[in-house]
Amino acid sequence: MDFKPPFQSITWNDDRVTIIDQTFLPEREVYVDLNTAGQVWDAIKKMKVRGAPAIGITGAYGLYLGVKDLNEGSFDTLYSEADRLAEYLNSARPTAVNLSWALKRLMATIYAAKEKPIEEIKEIVLDTAITIHNEDRRLCKSIGEHGGELIPENAKILTHCNTGGLATGEFGTAFSVILHAHHAGKLKQVWVDETRPLLQGSRLTAWELQKAEIPFKLNVDSAAAFLMQQGKVDLVILGADRITKNGDTANKIGTYSLAVLADAHNIPFYVAAPYSTIDMDLETGSEIEIEERDANEVTNFGNKQTAPDKTDVYNPAFDVTPNHLISAIITEKGVIKPNFKTNFEKLFG
Repeated sequence: MDFKPPFQSITWNDDRVTIIDQTFLPEREVYVDLNTAGQVWDAIKKMKVRGAPAIGITGAYGLYLGVKDLNEGSFDTLYSEADRLAEYLNSARPTAVNLSWALKRLMATIYAAKEKPIEEIKEIVLDTAITIHNEDRRLCKSIGEHGGELIPENAKILTHCNTGGLATGEFGTAFSVILHAHHAGKLKQVWVDETRPLLQGSRLTAWELQKAEIPFKLNVDSAAAFLMQQGKVDLVILGADRITKNGDTANKIGTYSLAVLADAHNIPFYVAAPYSTIDMDLETGSEIEIEERDANEVTNFGNKQTAPDKTDVYNPAFDVTPNHLISAIITEKGVIKPNFKTNFEKLFG
Protein backbone atom coordinates (compact mmCIF):
# COMPACT_ATOMS: atom_id res chain seq x y z
CA MET A 1 0.00 0.00 0.00
CA ASP A 2 1.64 3.23 -1.17
CA PHE A 3 0.73 6.66 0.20
CA LYS A 4 2.68 9.62 1.54
CA PRO A 5 2.29 10.93 5.11
CA PRO A 6 1.11 14.56 5.30
CA PHE A 7 4.31 15.97 6.92
CA GLN A 8 8.00 15.34 7.68
CA SER A 9 9.04 15.86 11.30
CA ILE A 10 12.82 15.52 10.73
CA THR A 11 14.79 16.61 7.67
CA TRP A 12 18.50 16.99 6.91
CA ASN A 13 19.56 19.98 4.80
CA ASP A 14 22.89 21.73 4.26
CA ASP A 15 24.69 20.72 7.47
CA ARG A 16 21.73 21.17 9.76
CA VAL A 17 18.82 19.08 10.99
CA THR A 18 15.37 20.65 10.93
CA ILE A 19 12.62 19.45 13.26
CA ILE A 20 9.02 20.33 14.03
CA ASP A 21 9.24 21.80 17.54
CA GLN A 22 6.59 19.68 19.23
CA THR A 23 6.33 22.00 22.24
CA PHE A 24 4.42 24.48 20.02
CA LEU A 25 1.84 21.95 18.81
CA PRO A 26 -1.07 22.02 18.23
CA GLU A 27 -1.33 25.82 18.17
CA ARG A 28 1.54 26.41 15.75
CA GLU A 29 3.54 24.31 13.30
CA VAL A 30 7.05 25.64 14.02
CA TYR A 31 10.17 24.30 12.28
CA VAL A 32 13.51 24.73 14.09
CA ASP A 33 17.04 24.35 12.73
CA LEU A 34 19.56 22.52 14.94
CA ASN A 35 23.16 23.41 14.03
CA THR A 36 25.18 22.00 16.94
CA ALA A 37 25.33 18.95 19.19
CA GLY A 38 24.34 21.19 22.10
CA GLN A 39 21.19 22.33 20.31
CA VAL A 40 20.33 18.69 19.57
CA TRP A 41 20.82 17.75 23.25
CA ASP A 42 18.57 20.65 24.30
CA ALA A 43 15.89 19.70 21.75
CA ILE A 44 15.82 16.10 23.01
CA LYS A 45 15.93 17.05 26.71
CA LYS A 46 13.14 19.64 26.39
CA MET A 47 11.06 17.29 24.21
CA LYS A 48 11.07 19.58 21.20
CA VAL A 49 11.72 16.28 19.48
CA ARG A 50 10.36 13.16 21.20
CA GLY A 51 9.49 9.55 20.51
CA ALA A 52 12.18 6.88 20.75
CA PRO A 53 12.93 6.48 17.00
CA ALA A 54 12.90 10.25 16.38
CA ILE A 55 15.27 10.79 19.31
CA GLY A 56 17.64 8.18 17.88
CA ILE A 57 17.62 9.78 14.42
CA THR A 58 18.12 13.30 15.77
CA GLY A 59 20.86 12.12 18.14
CA ALA A 60 22.70 10.50 15.22
CA TYR A 61 22.65 13.78 13.31
CA GLY A 62 23.76 15.51 16.53
CA LEU A 63 26.88 13.36 16.74
CA TYR A 64 27.82 14.35 13.20
CA LEU A 65 27.20 18.03 13.99
CA GLY A 66 29.55 17.64 16.95
CA VAL A 67 32.45 16.15 14.98
CA LYS A 68 32.12 17.81 11.57
CA ASP A 69 34.09 20.95 12.45
CA LEU A 70 36.84 19.27 14.47
CA ASN A 71 40.28 20.31 13.32
CA GLU A 72 42.36 17.74 11.50
CA GLY A 73 44.06 15.48 13.99
CA SER A 74 44.66 11.86 14.85
CA PHE A 75 42.02 9.16 14.76
CA ASP A 76 42.39 8.74 18.52
CA THR A 77 41.50 12.41 19.03
CA LEU A 78 38.44 12.13 16.78
CA TYR A 79 37.27 8.90 18.41
CA SER A 80 37.72 10.28 21.92
CA GLU A 81 35.69 13.40 21.11
CA ALA A 82 32.98 11.35 19.37
CA ASP A 83 32.77 9.06 22.41
CA ARG A 84 32.40 12.08 24.70
CA LEU A 85 29.67 13.51 22.46
CA ALA A 86 27.83 10.18 22.36
CA GLU A 87 27.79 9.98 26.15
CA TYR A 88 26.64 13.61 26.36
CA LEU A 89 23.82 13.17 23.82
CA ASN A 90 22.65 9.94 25.44
CA SER A 91 22.28 11.72 28.79
CA ALA A 92 19.41 13.81 27.39
CA ARG A 93 16.87 10.92 27.51
CA PRO A 94 18.40 7.71 28.92
CA THR A 95 15.29 5.48 28.86
CA ALA A 96 14.74 5.42 25.09
CA VAL A 97 17.04 2.69 23.78
CA ASN A 98 16.97 3.99 20.19
CA LEU A 99 19.18 6.91 21.20
CA SER A 100 21.93 4.76 22.69
CA TRP A 101 21.48 2.23 19.85
CA ALA A 102 22.01 4.88 17.15
CA LEU A 103 25.01 6.40 18.95
CA LYS A 104 26.62 2.97 19.49
CA ARG A 105 26.13 2.20 15.81
CA LEU A 106 27.87 5.44 14.84
CA MET A 107 30.75 4.75 17.22
CA ALA A 108 31.19 1.28 15.73
CA THR A 109 31.16 2.80 12.23
CA ILE A 110 33.82 5.33 13.21
CA TYR A 111 36.05 2.61 14.65
CA ALA A 112 35.65 0.43 11.55
CA ALA A 113 36.88 3.37 9.40
CA LYS A 114 39.93 4.12 11.56
CA GLU A 115 42.38 3.67 8.67
CA LYS A 116 40.63 6.28 6.53
CA PRO A 117 41.35 10.04 6.42
CA ILE A 118 39.59 12.09 9.12
CA GLU A 119 37.44 14.07 6.67
CA GLU A 120 36.28 10.85 5.04
CA ILE A 121 35.35 9.42 8.45
CA LYS A 122 33.22 12.50 9.11
CA GLU A 123 31.35 11.94 5.86
CA ILE A 124 30.83 8.29 6.81
CA VAL A 125 29.27 9.45 10.10
CA LEU A 126 26.82 11.66 8.19
CA ASP A 127 26.03 8.91 5.67
CA THR A 128 25.32 6.51 8.54
CA ALA A 129 23.01 9.01 10.24
CA ILE A 130 21.11 9.47 6.97
CA THR A 131 20.95 5.69 6.59
CA ILE A 132 19.47 5.34 10.10
CA HIS A 133 16.84 7.93 9.14
CA ASN A 134 15.94 6.21 5.85
CA GLU A 135 15.88 2.78 7.49
CA ASP A 136 13.39 4.08 10.04
CA ARG A 137 11.12 5.34 7.25
CA ARG A 138 11.09 1.91 5.62
CA LEU A 139 10.68 -0.09 8.82
CA CYS A 140 7.81 2.09 10.08
CA LYS A 141 5.98 1.43 6.81
CA SER A 142 6.59 -2.30 7.32
CA ILE A 143 5.32 -2.12 10.92
CA GLY A 144 2.09 -0.60 9.63
CA GLU A 145 1.69 -3.28 6.97
CA HIS A 146 2.33 -6.17 9.38
CA GLY A 147 0.17 -4.68 12.13
CA GLY A 148 -2.67 -3.93 9.75
CA GLU A 149 -3.25 -7.68 9.42
CA LEU A 150 -4.24 -7.80 13.12
CA ILE A 151 -6.92 -5.13 12.81
CA PRO A 152 -10.54 -6.34 12.48
CA GLU A 153 -13.12 -4.67 10.27
CA ASN A 154 -14.75 -1.52 11.69
CA ALA A 155 -12.12 -1.46 14.43
CA LYS A 156 -12.35 0.84 17.43
CA ILE A 157 -8.76 1.35 18.59
CA LEU A 158 -7.51 3.00 21.78
CA THR A 159 -4.01 4.48 21.77
CA HIS A 160 -1.83 6.34 24.26
CA CYS A 161 0.81 9.07 23.92
CA ASN A 162 2.15 9.77 20.41
CA THR A 163 3.57 7.18 18.05
CA GLY A 164 3.23 8.84 14.65
CA GLY A 165 5.50 10.60 12.22
CA LEU A 166 6.31 13.14 14.94
CA ALA A 167 7.87 10.32 16.99
CA THR A 168 9.69 8.57 14.12
CA GLY A 169 11.37 9.13 10.78
CA GLU A 170 8.01 8.78 8.99
CA PHE A 171 4.63 7.00 9.30
CA GLY A 172 5.11 6.08 12.98
CA THR A 173 4.96 2.78 14.86
CA ALA A 174 1.55 2.16 16.44
CA PHE A 175 0.27 5.13 14.44
CA SER A 176 1.55 3.46 11.26
CA VAL A 177 -0.71 0.47 12.03
CA ILE A 178 -3.64 2.86 12.51
CA LEU A 179 -2.76 4.75 9.33
CA HIS A 180 -2.51 1.57 7.22
CA ALA A 181 -5.74 0.20 8.70
CA HIS A 182 -7.45 3.49 7.79
CA HIS A 183 -6.22 3.36 4.20
CA ALA A 184 -7.41 -0.27 4.02
CA GLY A 185 -10.91 0.82 5.07
CA LYS A 186 -10.82 -1.22 8.29
CA LEU A 187 -10.94 1.58 10.85
CA LYS A 188 -14.08 2.96 12.46
CA GLN A 189 -12.60 5.23 15.14
CA VAL A 190 -9.56 5.92 17.27
CA TRP A 191 -9.82 6.74 20.97
CA VAL A 192 -6.97 9.06 21.97
CA ASP A 193 -5.83 9.21 25.60
CA GLU A 194 -4.90 12.80 26.40
CA THR A 195 -1.74 11.40 28.08
CA ARG A 196 -0.98 13.42 31.18
CA PRO A 197 1.01 15.32 32.23
CA LEU A 198 2.38 16.66 28.92
CA LEU A 199 -0.68 15.81 26.81
CA GLN A 200 1.12 14.13 23.92
CA GLY A 201 -2.17 12.48 22.97
CA SER A 202 -4.28 15.63 22.81
CA ARG A 203 -1.52 17.92 21.54
CA LEU A 204 0.24 15.60 19.08
CA THR A 205 -1.71 12.45 18.21
CA ALA A 206 -4.94 14.40 17.70
CA TRP A 207 -3.02 16.81 15.46
CA GLU A 208 -1.61 13.93 13.40
CA LEU A 209 -5.01 12.21 13.11
CA GLN A 210 -6.54 15.44 11.86
CA LYS A 211 -3.72 15.81 9.34
CA ALA A 212 -4.40 12.27 8.09
CA GLU A 213 -8.20 12.76 8.14
CA ILE A 214 -8.71 9.76 10.46
CA PRO A 215 -11.87 9.75 12.66
CA PHE A 216 -11.09 10.00 16.37
CA LYS A 217 -12.33 11.12 19.76
CA LEU A 218 -10.17 12.49 22.54
CA ASN A 219 -10.70 11.12 26.06
CA VAL A 220 -9.19 11.77 29.47
CA ASP A 221 -6.81 8.99 30.52
CA SER A 222 -9.06 7.85 33.36
CA ALA A 223 -11.96 7.19 30.95
CA ALA A 224 -10.21 4.20 29.36
CA ALA A 225 -11.67 1.64 31.78
CA PHE A 226 -15.23 2.90 31.23
CA LEU A 227 -14.79 2.83 27.45
CA MET A 228 -13.68 -0.79 27.65
CA GLN A 229 -16.54 -1.70 30.01
CA GLN A 230 -19.01 -0.24 27.49
CA GLY A 231 -17.57 -2.34 24.66
CA LYS A 232 -16.29 0.71 22.81
CA VAL A 233 -12.69 -0.55 22.44
CA ASP A 234 -11.73 -3.53 20.24
CA LEU A 235 -7.98 -3.35 20.84
CA VAL A 236 -5.25 -1.22 22.38
CA ILE A 237 -2.13 -0.41 20.40
CA LEU A 238 0.78 1.78 21.45
CA GLY A 239 4.53 2.12 21.10
CA ALA A 240 7.58 1.39 23.22
CA ASP A 241 10.74 3.14 24.34
CA ARG A 242 12.58 -0.02 25.42
CA ILE A 243 11.72 -3.72 25.32
CA THR A 244 13.79 -6.20 27.30
CA LYS A 245 14.86 -9.72 26.37
CA ASN A 246 11.76 -11.28 27.95
CA GLY A 247 9.30 -8.84 26.37
CA ASP A 248 8.79 -6.48 29.32
CA THR A 249 8.10 -3.08 27.79
CA ALA A 250 8.84 0.46 28.94
CA ASN A 251 6.57 3.10 27.48
CA LYS A 252 4.87 6.36 28.41
CA ILE A 253 3.49 6.41 31.94
CA GLY A 254 -0.06 5.04 31.89
CA THR A 255 0.76 2.18 29.52
CA TYR A 256 0.83 -0.42 32.30
CA SER A 257 -2.59 0.73 33.51
CA LEU A 258 -4.02 0.20 30.03
CA ALA A 259 -2.46 -3.27 29.82
CA VAL A 260 -4.08 -4.28 33.11
CA LEU A 261 -7.43 -2.87 31.96
CA ALA A 262 -7.23 -4.60 28.57
CA ASP A 263 -6.45 -7.90 30.28
CA ALA A 264 -9.41 -7.47 32.64
CA HIS A 265 -11.75 -6.83 29.69
CA ASN A 266 -10.27 -9.53 27.42
CA ILE A 267 -9.11 -6.97 24.85
CA PRO A 268 -5.95 -7.50 22.75
CA PHE A 269 -3.03 -5.30 23.84
CA TYR A 270 -0.44 -4.71 21.11
CA VAL A 271 2.96 -3.01 21.19
CA ALA A 272 4.40 -1.68 17.92
CA ALA A 273 8.12 -0.92 17.79
CA PRO A 274 11.18 -1.37 15.56
CA TYR A 275 13.67 -4.13 16.33
CA SER A 276 16.14 -1.47 17.55
CA THR A 277 13.83 -0.90 20.56
CA ILE A 278 14.46 -4.46 21.76
CA ASP A 279 17.38 -4.40 24.20
CA MET A 280 18.82 -7.91 24.35
CA ASP A 281 21.32 -6.77 27.01
CA LEU A 282 18.54 -6.42 29.59
CA GLU A 283 16.87 -9.57 30.89
CA THR A 284 13.75 -8.01 32.46
CA GLY A 285 11.97 -4.71 32.88
CA SER A 286 13.33 -4.30 36.42
CA GLU A 287 16.68 -3.36 34.84
CA ILE A 288 15.30 -0.43 32.83
CA GLU A 289 16.33 3.03 34.02
CA ILE A 290 13.16 5.10 34.40
CA GLU A 291 13.49 8.83 33.79
CA GLU A 292 11.86 11.11 36.35
CA ARG A 293 10.90 14.56 35.14
CA ASP A 294 10.41 17.98 36.68
CA ALA A 295 7.69 18.43 39.31
CA ASN A 296 6.38 21.51 37.49
CA GLU A 297 4.93 19.25 34.77
CA VAL A 298 2.47 17.98 37.41
CA THR A 299 1.99 21.00 39.67
CA ASN A 300 1.21 23.35 36.78
CA PHE A 301 -1.18 23.17 33.84
CA GLY A 302 -0.12 25.60 31.16
CA ASN A 303 0.60 28.82 33.03
CA LYS A 304 -1.74 27.92 35.90
CA GLN A 305 -0.47 26.49 39.19
CA THR A 306 -2.65 23.49 40.12
CA ALA A 307 -1.05 22.31 43.38
CA PRO A 308 0.10 24.09 46.55
CA ASP A 309 3.68 25.40 46.79
CA LYS A 310 6.27 22.84 47.91
CA THR A 311 4.07 19.86 46.99
CA ASP A 312 6.16 16.69 46.71
CA VAL A 313 5.72 15.10 43.29
CA TYR A 314 6.46 11.70 41.76
CA ASN A 315 6.68 12.20 38.00
CA PRO A 316 8.07 9.15 36.17
CA ALA A 317 8.04 9.59 32.39
CA PHE A 318 7.60 5.86 31.79
CA ASP A 319 6.30 2.66 33.33
CA VAL A 320 7.02 -1.00 32.57
CA THR A 321 4.37 -3.44 31.31
CA PRO A 322 5.10 -7.10 32.13
CA ASN A 323 5.33 -9.36 29.09
CA HIS A 324 2.39 -11.57 30.13
CA LEU A 325 -0.02 -8.66 29.52
CA ILE A 326 1.15 -8.14 25.91
CA SER A 327 -0.73 -10.00 23.15
CA ALA A 328 1.92 -9.39 20.48
CA ILE A 329 4.78 -7.09 19.55
CA ILE A 330 4.65 -5.75 16.00
CA THR A 331 8.02 -5.07 14.35
CA GLU A 332 9.20 -4.46 10.80
CA LYS A 333 10.20 -8.13 10.72
CA GLY A 334 6.69 -9.32 11.48
CA VAL A 335 4.33 -9.94 14.40
CA ILE A 336 6.07 -11.53 17.39
CA LYS A 337 3.93 -13.46 19.86
CA PRO A 338 4.79 -15.04 23.22
CA ASN A 339 7.13 -16.64 24.24
CA PHE A 340 8.94 -13.35 23.55
CA LYS A 341 12.33 -14.41 24.87
CA THR A 342 12.45 -17.47 22.63
CA ASN A 343 11.15 -15.60 19.59
CA PHE A 344 13.49 -12.63 20.13
CA GLU A 345 16.45 -14.99 20.23
CA LYS A 346 15.33 -16.45 16.90
CA LEU A 347 14.91 -12.94 15.50
CA PHE A 348 18.39 -11.86 16.55
CA GLY A 349 20.04 -15.14 15.62
